[in-house]
Amino acid sequence: MNAITSFTDQLLAEEQRLVTGLNSPARIQDFLDKLIYPDGDENRPPIEVLRQGEAHCLDGGLFAAAALRLLGYPPLIVDMQPEPGTDDDHVIAIYRSMGCWGCIAKSNFSGLRLREPVYRTLRELVMSYFEDFFNMARQKTLRTYTRPVNLERFDRLNWMTEPSGVDAVETYLKKARLSPLLKPGQAAGLSGVDERSFMAGTLGLNPDGVFKLGEKDR
Repeated sequence: MNAITSFTDQLLAEEQRLVTGLNSPARIQDFLDKLIYPDGDENRPPIEVLRQGEAHCLDGGLFAAAALRLLGYPPLIVDMQPEPGTDDDHVIAIYRSMGCWGCIAKSNFSGLRLREPVYRTLRELVMSYFEDFFNMARQKTLRTYTRPVNLERFDRLNWMTEPSGVDAVETYLKKARLSPLLKPGQAAGLSGVDERSFMAGTLGLNPDGVFKLGEKDR
């Protein structure tokens, strides 16, 4: 039994109908936007995202990758990572259309969600998040990103249905090789996030789910 069949065979009839309706990247994003962004460290596989109605960014990124996979795209994710100790990382599910990259994502911050498939390179796509990737101290924190990770490599761990599979993905991302976005010394000259941008980026935010300076990364 392949990973897709294993996932779909476990869905209830109502879940099957819901997943069938997610027939475009925009509809997948709309579904994620309606989910609660929770606090806590629980990792949810795509099947539990459906059942719990909750997802943080890793859960949402994997759910989006699974949903894109059902549409015929490879299940690819990228992890964008901050200056260590300043913020959470952010996982996006990426896909290509007409030779350009786009992505889907779940976030507590309004500016860290969907990107249309108009970016010629992955670096262009990731850099589109730079101004919106900030912490509650109003620091712009994005620094590095992983190369695309094909989640097929975790199929044997049942990442679409088992929390342990999601845990394995998270562990892998923490050790993955990173590509830098800034030149040495550029970070020191960055301005803070202005009030208007901060208010826009935190619209609808769950304060219990944000990174708190002085705590370890999730």
